[in-house]
Amino acid sequence: MTISLHRSATVLFQGDSITDVGRLEERDSPLGKGYVRVAAERVRSARPDSDITFVNRGVSGDGISDLRARWREDTLEPEPDVVSVLIGVNDTWRRYDSGVVTSTRVFENDYRAILTEAREELDAQLILIEPFLVPVRAEQWAWREDLDPRIQVVRRLSEEFDAALLAADGLLNQAARAAGGAEYIAGDGVHPTPLGHSLLAEAWAALAGL
Repeated sequence: MTISLHRSATVLFQGDSITDVGRLEERDSPLGKGYVRVAAERVRSARPDSDITFVNRGVSGDGISDLRARWREDTLEPEPDVVSVLIGVNDTWRRYDSGVVTSTRVFENDYRAILTEAREELDAQLILIEPFLVPVRAEQWAWREDLDPRIQVVRRLSEEFDAALLAADGLLNQAARAAGGAEYIAGDGVHPTPLGHSLLAEAWAALAGL
């Protein structure tokens, strides 16, 4: 499914460092330097007569519990018309680098809770972006045991909440094969390269009918 962007819509992006990409550190780059900025540029180029506002509220390092804790202030209070969410890979990453485990059940409960609040308090269209992993190190393949169930959660929730789904995991892994290696898409397996961000932005714009 696609979403409809009316000419004065406010589009809010939520997530972790993959969405943040420097927007908190660099005052002159409020959209960051990743897929959010590129997607906004694509929309503005295709809709020069519109007055669409783009807002980036991604916070580096966030997992689902962090996003839930700031959801009201950072998502509901701005009253956006479209909410795009990319979250989940840090919940997997922390298991392997810090031993901090967020179960799939907790992940799903928290994710459902924030989407329920959005549905009840906003008249907003939703875009859910799958968390993804493009393994560059052999040990990262083991992360799939933890991440794959989270991807399935996002797919189920997209159906439950009638949200547009950006199937980023398959998209970026296929792109890595085509490019000749994962490092061309996500240098550390998690954070996209400029090419990776461009592919995400292109897929996001396609969901907006562009």
